[in-house]
Order: sequence, then C-alpha cells, then structure tokens
Amino acid sequence: MIPLNITEIVDWSRAQFALTAMYHWLFVPLTLGLGIICAVMETVYLRKGFPPEWKKTVRFWMRLFGINFAIGVATGLILEFEFGTNWSNYSYFVGDIFGAPLAIEGIVAFFMEATFIAVMFFGWDKVSPRFHLTSTWLVAIGASLSAYWILVANSWMQYPVGMSFNLETARNEMTDFAQVAFSPVAVTKFIHSVSSGLVTAALFVCGISAWYMLRKREAFLAARSLRIGAVTGLIGSLLVAWSGDNSGVQVARIQPMKLAAMEAIYKGQTGAPLTVISLLNPAKRIDNDEPIHYAPVRIDGMLSLLAAHRSDAFVPGIEDLVYGNAAHGILSTRDKMERGEEARTQMARYVEARKTGDTATMRQVQRLFDTRTEEGRQFHDTYFRYLGYGYLDHPEEVIPNIPLTYYSFRVMVGLGVYFILLFAVVLWLGRKPLEGRKFLLRLLVWSIPLGYLAGQAGWIVCEVGRQPWTIQDLLPTGVSVSSLDAASVQTTFFLFAVLFTLLLIAEIRIMLKQIRIGSER
Repeated sequence: MIPLNITEIVDWSRAQFALTAMYHWLFVPLTLGLGIICAVMETVYLRKGFPPEWKKTVRFWMRLFGINFAIGVATGLILEFEFGTNWSNYSYFVGDIFGAPLAIEGIVAFFMEATFIAVMFFGWDKVSPRFHLTSTWLVAIGASLSAYWILVANSWMQYPVGMSFNLETARNEMTDFAQVAFSPVAVTKFIHSVSSGLVTAALFVCGISAWYMLRKREAFLAARSLRIGAVTGLIGSLLVAWSGDNSGVQVARIQPMKLAAMEAIYKGQTGAPLTVISLLNPAKRIDNDEPIHYAPVRIDGMLSLLAAHRSDAFVPGIEDLVYGNAAHGILSTRDKMERGEEARTQMARYVEARKTGDTATMRQVQRLFDTRTEEGRQFHDTYFRYLGYGYLDHPEEVIPNIPLTYYSFRVMVGLGVYFILLFAVVLWLGRKPLEGRKFLLRLLVWSIPLGYLAGQAGWIVCEVGRQPWTIQDLLPTGVSVSSLDAASVQTTFFLFAVLFTLLLIAEIRIMLKQIRIGSER
C-alpha cells in the first residue's frame, strides 16, 4: 500500500525522471543515426578515391554529430544516477539484474565510443584513411551497443525474465544472463529505437540539405547528403514499421493493459477494430458511455490482426483486465491482488521466523520460493508472479493514463506513415535535380522536429502505458521510490529543468552557427 504522505514524493520523482529522460532522448536519436550516416559517407569518400568535396561533406556532418554527442552524455549520466537517488527501493530490489547491462554499457560500449571518437575527430591527418574509417564505424557501432544495453535494462522492466527471488535478501537475482540480454522484447526494442534514430538523423540531414538548396549554397554537400539521407530514412522508416508490428504482438501478450489503453478498448472484442482517426470521449469511465466520441476512420479486425496476426483474435479490454473474463481465462485484478498479498504474507512469515529462529518455518517458506522444485514453481506461477498487486489499494490502479497513451500512439504511428511517404517521394522525385521543388524542400526543413516528436511519443506510449508498474506485475512505482523529502526533489526538478533547457539552447545555437558556416571551415 502507498501511504498518502509519500504520493507527493512519487509524483515529483516521476516528474524528474520523465524530465531527464525526455531531454536525454532529444540527443540520443541523432547520435545513433548521424553516427551511421557519417560512417556511410566516409565509406563513399574512400571508395571514390578521396575527393576533397566528399571530405568536406563528411567533416561537416561529423562536427554536428560531435556537438550533439557531447551534450547528450551529460543528460545520460544524470539519468543513471537518478536510479540510486530517487529510486533506491527499486535499485535494491533488482540491482543485481538491472545493474549488469548498465555496467556493460559503461565499461564496454561507452568506452569504445570515447576511445575512437578522438581518432574520428582529430585523426584525419594522423592515421591512415582506412584506420580512420574503421574508427568512425566503431564510434557508430559503439553508440548502438550503448543503446542496446540500456534498452536491455528497460526491456527487463517491461518483461522480467532470467531471474529468481532471494528470500534471504528480498532481492531478485539474475539466473540466466542470456535470457535477460537477448530477450525478444529487448531485441525488438533495440531495432525499433536504432531505426527510429536513423529516421531522426535522416530528417536532420535532409532538412539541412534542403535549406542549403533553397539558399543555393553548398550544392555538392546538399545534393549528395539529401540522397544518402533519404535512402537511410526510407530504410529506417520501414524497419520502424516492421519492428513496431513485432512490438505490438509482444505488448498484446505480456502487457495487455497497455494495448487496451493504446486503443481505448474498454470491453474485449473478437475482431477488434483499429481507429485511425478518432476523438476520445473525455467523460468516459469504466461502465459508462462510449469510449470514442468521434471515429470517422476505423478498420474492422485490424487491431486483432496487429495484436495476434489474426483478424478474428480476441483483444481484452480494460474492463476484462480489471474485473476478469472467465470465458477467456483472464483473472481479475482483485484476484491478482489476493495472490500478491499471499506472496507478501509468506515473505513476512519468513522474516518473522528468522527473528525467532524458527528454522522449520524458514525451510517451509524457502521451498515455496525455490523454483527448482515443483512446489516452488507452482507457488511462483500462482502467487509470486503477482507480487506487485499485493501493494495496490484498489483494482482500478492498474489503468494507465488512457488519453496520453492513446493520443501518443496515434502521433507516433501517424508520423511513421508520413516519414515513409516523405522519403519515398524525395527518392522518386530526386531522380532529377530538386532545387526547383521549393515546396518539397521547405517541407523537409519543417519536418526536422517531427522525428523528435515521434520518438518522444513512442517513449510516452512505452512508459506511461506500463504504469503503475516500475517492473511489470512485480513492483509498483509507488513502492520503488526513495525515502526523500518532497521539497528536495522539487528543487532538483527545477534545477534540472533550467540546466537541460540551457544545454538544449546552447546546442541549437552552436549547431545553427555551424550550419550557417557550412563546410568551408
């Protein structure tokens, strides 16, 4: 149960983490995508025999990459520290699992980036061209590896696997590193995130190239960069769509409440429709009114097809997941709360037995939590898997913020379709010079922020749709927070807000200055 006097701490801690994560994700996608684009451009530079125009082009985009990379590191470090400062209960409960991929990210991937980025920027005339190209590719690969291990940690929160519960320490401990590291959720999320980074970087490259074309500057850089950006963007957009489809199937299986919130489905349906353009009913609550106020475009059976790759599949709604649906084998949240309470009761029995030296009771409870035995597996599947529900006060707590999840999902998907069409049109029309197509060039310039908007919307769906869980079904957000004074969290929230905003303004100003200078530096 969450005491009323800590709800303010929970809210401010969530706000601070969301602030840091959203600012951080303004820098990460461009780092992921632009690193790969720079490596591709330098590869072309070598294959074409080192023409000076290509060298200027590569170095121009590398300067913009370096500005973004440096500022992104600062927000990333603060984000990781917040796990220990604001979410110490969470860190204690799963530190043995969650800390491992973050440690690998820091020791292997980040140091790999940090080592070769020096050669990438300062080694042009000091190392051989092939070694320099190798360094550029290693920076790009290092950035992707860094993202992979962070996404492994995040994916484990969505889909906790490869662990066992240590009753002595009341902590989850890793038992199968491969399950954690190569979880299907982690692999899909990695492909989705890196390909979305490619799209963001492609929009960035195409938009700046279009700006040069409109001003009749940097003709070589603009023409070559625009084509490479469009090809990269189309590939990235198609990968985003493919991995997004896989992610939808996974969400339907392991986080059905998130899927129900994404589509505002209150009553489960067979052959569930997908509402493409719609407006939520703001007065909708469980058991009253229709959830969709206005839906001029909907496709029957499409949500079932996306969720299970079958148009006649049953998609549970919010009411099914809260109140249960016996016909489809769905437990009610109340039943899960009772089972979670039983798991907590057994944990309390063990603690009390340790205090009194009751070894017989300790062994009895230990057998229940030992998944190597049939008794332990049965207890785990029946009770421990619902441990987090034992901390809830009422069943409706499992419902996330539906409007925020619902509309964010539509922003993400709608922009994803737009990007595919945009890059396809650029490549089709780009068979001839684009300098005269001013509408398209202006559209490319104004599309630069849309890549960031799509990425932010995707993370809102991912994280807000998972609430109230820090770890799906095992640990609610309200139990994960540190014992802090709310005023201290408020203070750091506003300090970080000012600091991150200043960093963002600084980055934009420095980048704009470099763009105005062009490749002639």
